[in-house]
Amino acid sequence: MELPPPLAETIAARLGVRACRSEPLARHTSFRIGGPADLLVVPETVDELAFVLRAASACGATVTMLGGGSNVLVGDGGVRGVVVKLGRGFARVEWHDGEGGAEVRAGAGANLGRLARTAASRGLAGLEHAEGIPGTVGGALFMNAGAYGGDVASAAVAVEGLDGRGELVVLPRAALAFRYRGTALPPRFVVTAVRFALRAEAPDAVRGRLEDVRRRRVASQPHGRANAGSMFKNPAGDHAGRLIDVAGLKGARIGRARISERHANFIVNEGGASAGDVKGLMDLAQRVVWERSGVWLEPEVRFVGSW
Repeated sequence: MELPPPLAETIAARLGVRACRSEPLARHTSFRIGGPADLLVVPETVDELAFVLRAASACGATVTMLGGGSNVLVGDGGVRGVVVKLGRGFARVEWHDGEGGAEVRAGAGANLGRLARTAASRGLAGLEHAEGIPGTVGGALFMNAGAYGGDVASAAVAVEGLDGRGELVVLPRAALAFRYRGTALPPRFVVTAVRFALRAEAPDAVRGRLEDVRRRRVASQPHGRANAGSMFKNPAGDHAGRLIDVAGLKGARIGRARISERHANFIVNEGGASAGDVKGLMDLAQRVVWERSGVWLEPEVRFVGSW
């Protein structure tokens, strides 16, 4: 649904310059790809976020959460309705020490990799797998982000957020149906903070594991080109990158998008790539891997907007 003009005026009256019409989303994604949002809003508080959700709901406008803009491919036609990118007020982190470890309450806009490094410096284990992940805590919770044997589900104990009416809700771990690269959240639920339970260990041991993850990422993943991380989920008992590699697709190009020669499950933007270029490469990889190996690759990246 397109944005009703009165809604844009209502939100702009509250958020001021943090409500931007026709904002190019390529400026806000790690892929540096994406058409304009009808209205991009950057709330700094839970109250502001609740106001936006209520105003949009009253007008029947669609709300799309952007998060940190990683692991997402925004269509060249942009996104209708309201796009929400959480501001710095949602990046606050609180540490509560306890027996044998600590609970950390991280705002949904906090950087997950930075949180992992801070935890390691405090001698707290449970997030080492997140070193190098560029996304936010909220986005990581939504997709149960993980790597190298760990994921968000292994440490998250509760999620705070707003329901579709803008009311505060706290979901305990038992209500979170975690799965591989996904979490079942209530419809229209917006994450505002995640609570993690971390265990105490010798700081050198935690930092050692985190540094090992960092080395593995640097050695295997592309650098210097915009990308959205892994494009496909790993099928059971195999790796999407290996299947794309054996299909002979490393280095394949469409327009200004290219399948990385370093890691075949990454597509890089060589500068000026369109969402259509990237989607074309994904379609190619799915088709050729199916013909070569009989495996249909499921996208890990989230498709957003108009195509």
